[in-house]
Amino acid sequence: MNRLNRKVVNTREISPSRILQFGGGNFLRAFLNWMVDILNEETDFDGSVIVVKPTERGNYSDLIDQEGIYTVLLNGLKQGVPVQEKRIVECIGRVVNPYQDWEAYLKTAHIPTMRFIVSNTTEAGIVFSAEDGLSEKPPKQFPAKLTHWLLERFTHFKGAPDKGCIFLPCELVENNGVLLRDAIIAYTRHWNLGEAFETWIYDHNSFCDTLADRIVSGYPTKNSQELEQELGYNDKLMVTGEVYHSWIIRAPKPIERELPFFKTELNVQFVQDLAPYRNLKVRLLNGAHTAMVPIGLLAGKRTVGEFMEDTLLKEYLKTLVFEEIAPCIKSLPEKEISAYVAAVLMRFENPFIQHRLEAISLNSIPKFKTRLLPSYLDYLEQKKSAPTYFTLALAALLFLYSDSHGIPAFEIKDADHIKQMLFSYWKKLDEKQWTTEEFSDTVLEDIFNDSIPLEARNLIAETLPMVLDKIRTDSIRNILKIM
Repeated sequence: MNRLNRKVVNTREISPSRILQFGGGNFLRAFLNWMVDILNEETDFDGSVIVVKPTERGNYSDLIDQEGIYTVLLNGLKQGVPVQEKRIVECIGRVVNPYQDWEAYLKTAHIPTMRFIVSNTTEAGIVFSAEDGLSEKPPKQFPAKLTHWLLERFTHFKGAPDKGCIFLPCELVENNGVLLRDAIIAYTRHWNLGEAFETWIYDHNSFCDTLADRIVSGYPTKNSQELEQELGYNDKLMVTGEVYHSWIIRAPKPIERELPFFKTELNVQFVQDLAPYRNLKVRLLNGAHTAMVPIGLLAGKRTVGEFMEDTLLKEYLKTLVFEEIAPCIKSLPEKEISAYVAAVLMRFENPFIQHRLEAISLNSIPKFKTRLLPSYLDYLEQKKSAPTYFTLALAALLFLYSDSHGIPAFEIKDADHIKQMLFSYWKKLDEKQWTTEEFSDTVLEDIFNDSIPLEARNLIAETLPMVLDKIRTDSIRNILKIM
């Protein structure tokens, strides 16, 4: 069977280079590049992507061998009906590795048509480090590499206003565009690159905050041979994901015209304020994920799909979402919130995505603070009583940090100091040095400290000890049956 490349299948002629992309991993290939491919096919965008290797490890050899093309396989539910879609993505024109050829990387800054900079360098990627020097080729941090590139472009085009770029970072951090701009400015000043260059960055480049959303599960290891027989070629870069996708971009109107997603059916929104949409995703999608982890694991479930197949567990989650989370969100119209809730629940029921609860459980305490606690506090403030389903999620989550949870082959993964603190508290409770009330009060004080106002803490303390006692002495299924 032939290896997939541009000779094996008929591909379009490579378009002019318009996008510089830092990162060529599964997510960007199944999200951004898939979108660009559709833009090229359905609109007059006519742009190709140059992928830049942002880190030293690896060399993207498979992407190079396959001449930038690969297959995206999407699975999911549309109006409750299973669907499967496939597309050969061919918008990647070439790959550049700054660690192997620094000059080739810098020369991409000379391309007149280059306009968009996209990245997905993980949450830790958008940082400034004083250890990165101007003489390093390449420096370690992604914004440092990008500052070099911008300086090269500024110099080559003599500061031309129309040679600035539009930045669309996909890292899952709040205000990712602003953070990237600030890191570049920090390097500009640290390296003394001059006021003219700094002014050009501010005045002639646009840094957009974005919120990217699609579950991408990666290479289909279990059935890759079967898929290749069906496709008729060998593809080491096959990538699978869900049909659902969303990209929300905070950008001025002219940028919306440059990226003509409005001419397609792609789920891309240009907005003036990203905060309400981030809040919606964090509270409903991420929050529901975090809430289902301890309940599902204690009920013997291993994946999101298994959780949603269980009627009792599914009803718990729906009640939590519809009665305790969604009513506390006031920043968007109710119709938009309801539509998003429906989409989230359908995504959770996707039979093709095996999303492991144990994987989601990583750093559960910090996740609870950012994803669930804001809704918990809003409910407390509005209702003046502790929400039943939230409190059960918190009690079950805390129980995962004990040595009595009884879940086979499971160990919670979190920061060592959090694990050690909670383990010692559980030990005092189990050895009857503390009452459940003392355990609860200490957890709320030490683990959540300033995150919970005093009035809210008192309301939680009225019900949490009772729920903790139930978790310790009864099965989660029995608890849910009588709720």
